Amino acid sequence: MAVMNVNPTRMELSNLKKKLNTALKGHKLLKDKRDELMRRFLELVRENEVLRREVETAIRSANDHMAVASAVMQKEIMDTALKLPKQELSLSVEEQNVMSVRIPVFKASFKSENAADIYSYGYAFTSMELDDAVGELSGVFQKMLRLAEVGKSCQLMADEIEKTRRRVNALEHVLIPRYQETIRYIEMKLDENERSTTTRLMKVKDMMLESAHGYKKDY
Repeated sequence: MAVMNVNPTRMELSNLKKKLNTALKGHKLLKDKRDELMRRFLELVRENEVLRREVETAIRSANDHMAVASAVMQKEIMDTALKLPKQELSLSVEEQNVMSVRIPVFKASFKSENAADIYSYGYAFTSMELDDAVGELSGVFQKMLRLAEVGKSCQLMADEIEKTRRRVNALEHVLIPRYQETIRYIEMKLDENERSTTTRLMKVKDMMLESAHGYKKDY
């Protein structure tokens, strides 16, 4: 690991130790964030798998009913029955902050609270299979919204996990080792300077003793 280009002084040593301490704390916080994001991400992945199976099953069933209804009903009657819906849907998108990730929250509101308003036609000329298809699609709608939320949340969390992972690795394998290596280098240099200064002081002292008293110390 390359040593940082700094002056080997005590002030620089103190600054580097503070930076190292901050980097270590940041490394721990980022690891905790990464682990928590991963935990929540895996929960969403499991929920996504369950929801997807349920939604696909309901849609296949609705398609089967719709195919039967199309076979037993005239095309003009089918088109007229579905042309003018009674129910109206409003969809709003909000955001929820989860570990610095802003995930979407979809909220649907209907114009009418009457469950029968999902059927925009009378029952005299329509097939029961059409009723079943419309009913199943209406029943799975909230799960489809939740599936969209979970899918987008998984994508956003995966991006944030990757960013956090890169930051953790940069601190763990680059910045922190570089700080530690530079601190060891400065401490070594300061120790060398201290030993050198001590040796010079001892020589000066011996020279003063020799000059004053004719005393000479043998090394």
